[in-house]
Amino acid sequence: MRIDKNDTAVVLIDPQNEVLDASGLAWPLVRESLQDNNTIENMERLFTAAKAYGFEVFISPHYFYPTDKGWKFNGPLETDEATSGMFARKGILNLDGLEGSGADWLERFKPYIQDGKTIVVAPHRVFGPETNDLMLQLRKCRISTIILGGMLANMCVESHLRALLEQGFEVAVVKDATAAPKHPEWGYGYAAALINYAFLAHAVLTTGAAVKAMEHGA
Repeated sequence: MRIDKNDTAVVLIDPQNEVLDASGLAWPLVRESLQDNNTIENMERLFTAAKAYGFEVFISPHYFYPTDKGWKFNGPLETDEATSGMFARKGILNLDGLEGSGADWLERFKPYIQDGKTIVVAPHRVFGPETNDLMLQLRKCRISTIILGGMLANMCVESHLRALLEQGFEVAVVKDATAAPKHPEWGYGYAAALINYAFLAHAVLTTGAAVKAMEHGA
């Protein structure tokens, strides 16, 4: 892959407390994977490198609003999210209670996300970007190559990977800048994701390799 800041962007999925902080509802299931992969530190390395070398950064977040509880059917994970209040917001135009909540950004990432330059797209409503404006925002910035990371490896990250590929983007997944749940019944999502990344992505990189590529592409 050719990594060039003129047409390459870093896309990070769900850098939020719910899946990255000990206070988050997903923490008991993702803690081990986060620690094994050094995920939070590696996501921060991607933020730092992107800002240092002039690469655009896009955030695709996950939010649920009270009206979403009116959905008439859900998959297993969606059901868990709806009943637990995961990524819950009081409303699209209401920021009450957002600060420090599970839906808020991880505190250590806020300086990067809230620098006035990072592009935060509309929330994806299930797992992939088909339900938000990520594709539009990328194309309006003439981005054709993606360095992809964030949470969760086998759901939102993999769903974004598949959708981006179908839309003609070249995608490298940063395998240690993501993590996934170890579920007692459903299995270890990270292992499943790695297999699919190998089959689908144009490149599967470590954070070190991704940072080095950005340095050379600056």
